[in-house]
Amino acid sequence: MSVRSLAAPALDQLDLFAHSQDTMLRNDAIDALLGRDACLAWTARQTLAAAVPQHPDLHALDTLIDALRAGDVSPFTDPADAARARERLDHAVAPAAAALLGSRAAADWLAPLWRCLAERASTLAFHAAHPEDHASPLWLRAGDARRAAEAAAGVESWRRIPVTLAWMARARHRTEGLDGLWALLAELAWLAAPRFALTTRALADPLLDRLLGRFDARFDPGPCGEANALAWFPAWLLTEQPALLPQLRAARTGQDGEPERCFRLLVDLLGLERQGRQRDLIDGRRRLRDLQPALYAAYMATR
Repeated sequence: MSVRSLAAPALDQLDLFAHSQDTMLRNDAIDALLGRDACLAWTARQTLAAAVPQHPDLHALDTLIDALRAGDVSPFTDPADAARARERLDHAVAPAAAALLGSRAAADWLAPLWRCLAERASTLAFHAAHPEDHASPLWLRAGDARRAAEAAAGVESWRRIPVTLAWMARARHRTEGLDGLWALLAELAWLAAPRFALTTRALADPLLDRLLGRFDARFDPGPCGEANALAWFPAWLLTEQPALLPQLRAARTGQDGEPERCFRLLVDLLGLERQGRQRDLIDGRRRLRDLQPALYAAYMATR
């Protein structure tokens, strides 16, 4: 047996020991970060750097330690300062946290940092050009739905602005579920169908996703309605789930577009059915058929 073959196992054991030591030192730093102890995390980071100067996690450790050390809690007076702080947290700190801690632990670890940003942004007015730096979406990222709803409600005419209406929908979904949300979703669909699409994806509600899937599969508004097809969802929903009438009827008047007018007509038709007013019912159905044949077909399919 050669000298080389005798030495190989010992070298392998040394490599394994070095790797285990690296892992232990890295875990010490991560444990300190999870405990939000910046000093202890820095000490562990320095020990790791001394043992492995080119360790791939050193930069991420520096980023998270710096985030813990940044103790500025003064209110923002300039939206640009809020934007810079939010972008650093979003594009530098959050990826580093996900890489070191894993996505679930990272979300919990980041929540106090988002909360601090939300507090600092609470005095800033809403700017349509920079909506993500308003306190409401920052509170959503911090996981505080109540404060997010309060901040959204503080924006003048929030129910007429797609992004603030979307914030309120997301906040209420976390506190009330879909039951308290149908009217807001209807208003958002009429006001801004693309924002409605983004918001429903963010909600990731299983029931809502199933209903949207059925809507996509079963309803074709025709050439005139293709551009904003989701604006027809509230009206179609009345044909699919008439039991939602009390919640959906609470939707406030929007821009009075054709999808909303058909929705209001369906509300009336469902009321006329309960009252047994056949003559008015026949006239209303004829109007619906002339306005939107596909919606009329969906309505009559269950009659």
